[in-house]
Amino acid sequence: MTNILVTGSSRGIGRATVEALAERGARVAGQATKSTNSNTIAADFRDPLAPPMLWQEALAAHGGEIDVLVNNAGLFSPNPIDGSDIEWMDAWEDTLRINLTAAAQLSRFAVRHWQETGRKGRIVHVASRAGHRGDSPAHWHYAAAKGGMLAMHKTIARAYAGEGILSFAIAPGFTDTSMAGDYLESRGGPALLTDIPLGRVAEPEEIAAIAVFCALDAPASMTGAVIDANGASYVR
Repeated sequence: MTNILVTGSSRGIGRATVEALAERGARVAGQATKSTNSNTIAADFRDPLAPPMLWQEALAAHGGEIDVLVNNAGLFSPNPIDGSDIEWMDAWEDTLRINLTAAAQLSRFAVRHWQETGRKGRIVHVASRAGHRGDSPAHWHYAAAKGGMLAMHKTIARAYAGEGILSFAIAPGFTDTSMAGDYLESRGGPALLTDIPLGRVAEPEEIAAIAVFCALDAPASMTGAVIDANGASYVR
């Protein structure tokens, strides 16, 4: 049985990923700021001590072995440049810590775990289209965090492929989650769909299907790949 840790598992893409992995027979531990069930560990990533606590609790829940880490936790909140210096920096630091630094801490723990135990492992990073093309003027921090996640993913893939440690990334565009809903409305709602040739935003289950493929099925030669899922709104 494959033991998996999925962050940001209480809603949207994370919840859909947990459900899809469970259907495949994986044993999954989730993470959320507040625990909602016995399979979810409470960890607030604004606290730098939360990721190591989460890792140890997830290891214990999985009998000391984790095979796959899915870095999905995210914060998407506007941070206009005309706010006060303190407000802008606080929002920047919260977003970077939740979206990038916590993922880096957990990835480090995972790589070291596999190296120390001689096991192979996989990391799946849920990044964003924003990591390639940027985002709105109020979301410098979000784009920077997701761009950093993509660079980190590529570095991990290149550094540890020879040890059987694989890294995959997904770059969704707009997805029908509560995190993106307010943003879509603020940018014109249905009018924003004119920029998406598919004519609609992605469903969480679509992104989850890609995450499950990367976690369980993707061939090793795909390590380092970034899979775009944005309805052709950004192609490269």
